[in-house]
Amino acid sequence: MGYNSLQSCLTDLEKSGHLIRIKQEVDPYLEMAAIHLRVFEHQGPALLFENVKGSKFPAVSNLFGTLDRSRFIFRDTLDKVKTLVDIKTDPMQAIKHPFKYANTALTAFSALPMKVSKNAPINFGKTQISELPQIVNWPMDGGPFVTMPQVYTEDIDKPGVMNANLGMYRIQLAGNEYILNQEIGLHYQLHRGIGVHQTKANAKGQPLKVSIFVGGPPSHPVAAVMPLPEGLSEMTFAGALGNRRFRYFYDNEGFCISADADFVITGTVMPHENKPEGPFGDHLGYYSLTHTFPLLKVHNVYHRKDAIWSFTVVGRPPQEDTSFGALIHEITGSALPQEIPGLHAVNAVDAAGVHPLLFAIGSERYTPYIKERKPQEILTIANHIFGKNQLSLAKYLFIVAKEDDPALNVNDIEGFLTHILERVDLTRDLHFHTRTTIDTLDYSGSGLNSGSKVAITVAGEIKRELWKELPAGFDLPNIFTGFKLAMPGILAIQAPKYTTEQETNTQIETLNDHLKNQDLNGLPLLVLCDDARFTAQNINNLVWVTFTRSNPSHDIHGINSFTEHKHWGCKGPLIIDARIKPHHAPVLEKDPAVEKRVDALGKKGGALEGII
Repeated sequence: MGYNSLQSCLTDLEKSGHLIRIKQEVDPYLEMAAIHLRVFEHQGPALLFENVKGSKFPAVSNLFGTLDRSRFIFRDTLDKVKTLVDIKTDPMQAIKHPFKYANTALTAFSALPMKVSKNAPINFGKTQISELPQIVNWPMDGGPFVTMPQVYTEDIDKPGVMNANLGMYRIQLAGNEYILNQEIGLHYQLHRGIGVHQTKANAKGQPLKVSIFVGGPPSHPVAAVMPLPEGLSEMTFAGALGNRRFRYFYDNEGFCISADADFVITGTVMPHENKPEGPFGDHLGYYSLTHTFPLLKVHNVYHRKDAIWSFTVVGRPPQEDTSFGALIHEITGSALPQEIPGLHAVNAVDAAGVHPLLFAIGSERYTPYIKERKPQEILTIANHIFGKNQLSLAKYLFIVAKEDDPALNVNDIEGFLTHILERVDLTRDLHFHTRTTIDTLDYSGSGLNSGSKVAITVAGEIKRELWKELPAGFDLPNIFTGFKLAMPGILAIQAPKYTTEQETNTQIETLNDHLKNQDLNGLPLLVLCDDARFTAQNINNLVWVTFTRSNPSHDIHGINSFTEHKHWGCKGPLIIDARIKPHHAPVLEKDPAVEKRVDALGKKGGALEGII
């Protein structure tokens, strides 16, 4: 559908049973987020909060809460946009299949941004930051945040909308040291598009102009999170997906304004001006802590008539951004394998916080005449993956050879891990990258943005039958207070609370002395954790605990480990120390009092009766 506004989309969703209104006053401090989380958990509808405490503006969330709803919103354009992405990544397809791509020119025309007059809906009025919905998601958050922004910047050397960047970076509206209504915080990584623009502006000693769009047609926030092929701008993608050209103009101060947005915040980032930002409950399931990030000096806050504030809630997956990811994969799923030769599929595992864990399938065609196949080509592919855009933030990469099981699915977590564990050679298949960069939001490393990576490359025949139950008499040293099979081949071990690296080494030595002479071929992975029952409860808990709480270079150990020519391996089970360490960020926890208020909404006569 070619929605011309967020309101037109919401009207369509409500008519089709995809949206409900909450008319009673709701507190933006924790309560709105708690309602959203509960409704998302039950795969419920989009939520229109008509009466936000402390603000005259209504708010909407859970717009993209299910993949089916996203498909409904873009039901008239989704297939056409997939075609457009296919052509961009492989132009020869248009020549090989001209009739299949006959409508592409029309789709491409709707992708062209359109400059309009200043007499646009967004110019209805102005407001202040303090009058916007001050939504706080988690109890320890540093203040209210914009969680569904579209942050627009231009290249100072090549100005104009076609060379601009539109990204979704979090915005702190108040709290910390920010001067209310005058300053807000921007959180982004310098390698992102906005960071490149800021670096260029800093070098020239000039301010970077930033426009933050909120709301607008639903294709706009989707465009802001799309990993688009080089040369395809977010604004053109928004036009193609929304079947409506991206409309914009420049205000009297030279800021680009999205004509169809519900709100636009404009401001400047001066060279090297920063203030503390955070904490913020993030998508790994922990708080990202307070750090210094760029400061935006607010110029104007525009809004349209009857403007609606759009937000989401970020937390331990799955969340609404999980559905975002599913939609993105549906649109661009075939693009990445075409960019990396030999790659067939890759999955940033959502249950593990996305960036900590990647599963990939590649070809293994080198020296096919050798009787005993081993990882060679897939190791080359692994290095390519670690150097590719957002995939470069990964810590753990498990990559396998397609030839060993052509039906293997990277989205089947337990099935993929089973394939790995049945075949992995722990003396050969671990390849570490130490003292490198990891996700800014990941506190398992040795410092902000600093940590390590490991590629586990597996090719060849099945080497072991995984234990589905522990043999009679199996035990561990008494310092480990419990253990439980999390899945065949993986044992969760409840270890003492982490204290120091030296104490950990002593514990590993104790475990090694106890197990080094035992036949543990069917148990290739041991996970040290704080709570074995919780870790082994389900596969999502297992991968979340294991891969968000460990730094490969520091926390991978092994029974009968060795180093040979600078290559590390082990002859017995691999050990991953996934306990919470002193430098880790706190785990996100809900407020019990707020949860009780949400419970009441689900009872008979409540706004969420029959939904939660």
